[in-house]
Amino acid sequence: MSQTILTNIGCIASYNSASQEVEYIQDTKILVEDDIIRKVGKISDTNIKKFDCEQKLVTPGFVDSHTHPVFFKGREKEFAMRLNGLSYTEIANKGGGIVSSINGVRNSSKGELIDAVIPRMDRFLQLGTTTIEAKSGYGLDTENELKSLAVLDFINQNHELDVIPTFMGAHAFPPEYENDHDGYVNLLCEEMIPAVAEQGIAKFCDVFCEKGYFSIRQTRKIIDTAVKFGLIPRLHADEFQDSGAAELAVKIDAISADHLMAISENGIKKLSKSNVIATLLPGTTFFLGSNKYAPANKLLAEGVEIALATDFNPGSCHIQSMPFIFTLACIKLGMPIKTVLKATTYSSAKTLQIENKVGSIEVGKRADLIIWEIDNLLQIPYNVTDVPINKVMKNGKFI
Repeated sequence: MSQTILTNIGCIASYNSASQEVEYIQDTKILVEDDIIRKVGKISDTNIKKFDCEQKLVTPGFVDSHTHPVFFKGREKEFAMRLNGLSYTEIANKGGGIVSSINGVRNSSKGELIDAVIPRMDRFLQLGTTTIEAKSGYGLDTENELKSLAVLDFINQNHELDVIPTFMGAHAFPPEYENDHDGYVNLLCEEMIPAVAEQGIAKFCDVFCEKGYFSIRQTRKIIDTAVKFGLIPRLHADEFQDSGAAELAVKIDAISADHLMAISENGIKKLSKSNVIATLLPGTTFFLGSNKYAPANKLLAEGVEIALATDFNPGSCHIQSMPFIFTLACIKLGMPIKTVLKATTYSSAKTLQIENKVGSIEVGKRADLIIWEIDNLLQIPYNVTDVPINKVMKNGKFI
């Protein structure tokens, strides 16, 4: 058994599932045995290996519950096109957007994709993220969606970062189905989802429910099929327009409705009467140069639980830093500091159904921790682009 005591902790900041509050614990210690937190408080054994936290802040590792990391190359040329005034839709209409990522995945081997993805996983860990949800969605045919999920499975088995895979064949319509959208929906339901279920890697199924992408009717058909095959639903909802996707998320009992920049008052009301978590992605709004952020305070006022994530992807949000998302949530969404910590750790873990394992510093949970170079929580958003992390502990080991 490997044991480590984190000593001389200035402050632990973490959600407490018993009190259902984010709490600060001053001047304490943490006992880690193998990969599990065994005790928080007074620990007197002097024979155990120790790590001196030098009176600094300790928090849970971040849980990034919405990412798209399986792509071959970036799309920086589109960034230049946006700087010249083109919208996301206009870029897509010019042959950019997701089509270029589709071509990259289809023309790459599994090994080439793994080589491209591993450095991204390293970077997540360096930035304090210890668990991610990761979507397929740049293959958009059976062979390449299965290949993308196999890449995620390989990473999860061979990298320190924990990866929770999501099937997102309904990310967009591939070029060969440009004029036959219902035909692609049929392919998803009749071939792709059964093959994904047989492969056994994906835990969730996500659909981009948005005007110009998958309609309410099409989304319902895809999700009903996915649920029949044992996949748990999540939705990209109301990102650019109010399409009624938030209301649909409630009807289908989705675990999470993501984006929500254009959610309606009715959508907020419906979410407030459900268990659906609102996953907000302020990095996307920032990266696209928009000022239309999700209405976090309206959602909170109605009692909707909020998670926060990066939406890391090659086109609309090339951001991996959860500390920066922390800053955006404070400045642009106006969220209270403790709410942001819960949203980036515990609530995000809850959308992945792993909140009993990670997302807070509690006895019996995995020792996924950040030892910071700062001594209070406010200094995370205050430092903006700096990431003042001393050490990241993943599964009880410093990495």
